[in-house]
Amino acid sequence: MDYETEDHETQYCFPAINSSCIKGKRSRHEYNIMYVFFSLLSVWTVFLNLLVIISISHFKKLHTPTNLIILSLAVADLFVGLIVIPIQAIKLIETCWHFGDIFCGLFLAFTGVLLSASLNNLVLIAVDRYVAVCHPLLYQQKITTTKTLVIICICWLWSSTYNISFITDNGYFDRASRAYMCYGECPFMVSFAWGMTDLFLSFIFPCTVIIILYLKIFYVAHQQVKVINSLMKGGKCVTEGSMKRKSESKAALTLGIIVTVYLLCWIPYYILSLTVNTVISFKIATFLLWALYINSGLNPLVYALFYRWFKVSVKHILTGKIFQTASSLVDILTDYHT
Repeated sequence: MDYETEDHETQYCFPAINSSCIKGKRSRHEYNIMYVFFSLLSVWTVFLNLLVIISISHFKKLHTPTNLIILSLAVADLFVGLIVIPIQAIKLIETCWHFGDIFCGLFLAFTGVLLSASLNNLVLIAVDRYVAVCHPLLYQQKITTTKTLVIICICWLWSSTYNISFITDNGYFDRASRAYMCYGECPFMVSFAWGMTDLFLSFIFPCTVIIILYLKIFYVAHQQVKVINSLMKGGKCVTEGSMKRKSESKAALTLGIIVTVYLLCWIPYYILSLTVNTVISFKIATFLLWALYINSGLNPLVYALFYRWFKVSVKHILTGKIFQTASSLVDILTDYHT
């Protein structure tokens, strides 16, 4: 890495190419701090989501429809930390794209798949919690592990097909269609038709579904908890089914926090991405985009705060107990003191 020695000296991303983009200037101090920060962010995101993936994959008691969706979300977050954050960090710090046009298209498609899959997983979580809280008698029949796995696979397939088509139709694999661009940049450009389509399919529709379902969930859960608490205060017998519904309501609240945090990051970024690309809006959009990436490292913290099974499973993983014979059969839901 060559650093600028004079303020008036202009450096290019690819000095040997006439159409090269101009390289931005950073001090050595700023350069080092940014690389350390984004490296730690990447390691943090990968490590925490790997704990979630190992926990749910290893322990049989955690193989529930809800946890399978959480596992799918953790896989998307893991790849954000493993691939997207490092490459985006290099692009941001170096102010140049050094990986070529083909990889630019592939990277944007891959990032789009992960973000789209994350949002689809949040929709699945909302549907799962809606049935569990609002129609508890139908949950065991309608929401099974096999059905959930199939739907998760369909969501990933849809995300992949849609985003590859999106990137291909917008000319990211055709240099001739982007001849006006300088060499050394990988901007996100989209046609008006695709922009409107994406606005509905990737923003308005899923966010509307999530918000409506959770409003219904929180209303029904609040009513159920009120009834159960009044029975307990009155000294009346509370059935196992009633306590299970209270537990389902608590789980809905926990997952609702994850959904809310994600939407708080997603909605402002998507709205801003539709505005005119001014210098100010570009800086804000960059900040909000990184808020989406940072969100991938926040979800496991929510699990750690609200899910006791996650705390216990992490303890088993870090102490090496998962390598013991039949460790996968441990009742992680009740084994709080091992």
